[in-house]
Amino acid sequence: VKGMFIGSGAILPGVSGGALAAVFGIYERMIAFLSNIRKDFLENVNYFIPVGIGGLFGIFVLAYPIDYFLKNNEVQVLWCFIGCIIGTLPALYKEAGKKGRKPYHMVITVVVAILAFVGLIYAKFNMNVVVEQSTGAWIMAGGIFALGFIVPGLSPSNFLMYMHLYEPMTEGIKDLNFSILIPVAIGALLCILLLSKLVSKLMEIAYAGIFHFILGVVIASTVIIAPLPEQYSGISTGGIVAAVALFFIGLAVGLLMEKLEDTYKPAVVSK
Repeated sequence: VKGMFIGSGAILPGVSGGALAAVFGIYERMIAFLSNIRKDFLENVNYFIPVGIGGLFGIFVLAYPIDYFLKNNEVQVLWCFIGCIIGTLPALYKEAGKKGRKPYHMVITVVVAILAFVGLIYAKFNMNVVVEQSTGAWIMAGGIFALGFIVPGLSPSNFLMYMHLYEPMTEGIKDLNFSILIPVAIGALLCILLLSKLVSKLMEIAYAGIFHFILGVVIASTVIIAPLPEQYSGISTGGIVAAVALFFIGLAVGLLMEKLEDTYKPAVVSK
């Protein structure tokens, strides 16, 4: 059941699979295992097999409705996603300051957010960033996807949306398209094997700096996925009302993530 929630968090924009793993008391053991696979290998494999099965189930079940609504109600879905992401920002801010916060950490967040936003805006309107779907692109997408597990609070889905890979990826999951699934899995595995130990060390050295950097990037990448004016053409008043309602629903879901962490994480860790 925990795996199902973590898998759902991996595919939903604004919700971090890594953050939910932390909520359910799995994250620290997962990073310890991934950064030193040979240590307690069989014990850890037996522990994570049911988590992995649940995670895959959560991903595949959500792929169907996400793919459908992105194709038929894109503006409403995007505003729901934006609400989700904004709702998780307080939890990400809290996580960033868990081991202390200095004034310069907020400077890092603001500077990174501004630079990332300017860069993304320039790319969006001058470079027409649409990553061509290929084996290499899907390996990269898998690597980005895996970052959501390694870095709590980071939701990779909004980055994939910016590169126009999110919708075809969810469609590939829905249709069991192995030309997409296999390279995504390879990219995710490579990312986990190559970066988990590095991330573990960086977290020890500069935890606050890394998370405030992530916070700035998440803020910028959230603003950039907002629908453009031309995307509202043909949308009725009811559609606009639905977009507003879904934004607040998404916001409530994002805020609920922090409430879940506050409610359950202490109980899990204390075991």
